[in-house]
Amino acid sequence: MIKINEQIINSTLFPDGTSSLRAEIPDSDNITLTWCFDGNHEMSEIFYLVNHIRTHRRDAGLSLIMPYIPNARMDRVRNEDEVFTLKYFSSFINSLGFDCVKVCDPHSDVSAALIDRIERIPHMPFIERVMKEISFDPGKDIMFYPDAGCAKKYESVIKLPYLKGEKKRDWRTGKIEGLELSGNIPDEPFRVLIVDDICSRGGTFFYSAQKLKEAGATDIYLYVTHCENTILEGELIKSGLVTRIFTTDSIYSEKDENINIIESFRQKGE
Repeated sequence: MIKINEQIINSTLFPDGTSSLRAEIPDSDNITLTWCFDGNHEMSEIFYLVNHIRTHRRDAGLSLIMPYIPNARMDRVRNEDEVFTLKYFSSFINSLGFDCVKVCDPHSDVSAALIDRIERIPHMPFIERVMKEISFDPGKDIMFYPDAGCAKKYESVIKLPYLKGEKKRDWRTGKIEGLELSGNIPDEPFRVLIVDDICSRGGTFFYSAQKLKEAGATDIYLYVTHCENTILEGELIKSGLVTRIFTTDSIYSEKDENINIIESFRQKGE
């Protein structure tokens, strides 16, 4: 989904599969493109729209709001046959010369470092809203981070007791092969808020919830900043292990009673 100053751009396809775009350019000194990623085909549309804007409004400032950074998971390569897609995607964005690129909760510092003139959209207010929504009690409830990297990322800003997971994953396939809990598990039953930046099919959180239930957790809540539509195909939703799931709509575009949108980037402006 792409917007220009809050107006959603509708695209169709010619018979050969190429994009047909119509975009009115705002009479403004500052123009903002918002891109909520739905697929790689949108890269070409972004390219066309940037050139369209600059052709007709050469003097206007141009910024990009891109809450989710595509290719964020491919932030390193370990084998010669692996293509460093994040690096090349970032080069593409940099080549467009935006005045600033606003992102939310990057998957790693690598993605943030590769993009020029980057600005971070604060995501802590989203987590705080979730905590208020579920009546999180810092004296009784526990934060949970699925791995060490996640714990390092959030523990400095969410200064609360937490447990963390230790995942065993096949690097090449991405498949999780196991997960163990680390930290001080309460003696009494406890509620949990799982926090992470991204979710695909939810396997990490499924195994986390299983272990947390075994450890005495009652209600388990999940917040992820970026939730792919594929979560609806995974075991997490079907299992019923998680009481409520919260996310933004940075990449999530479906409607499901199990998914609560805590912040919308896709809504059309008035």
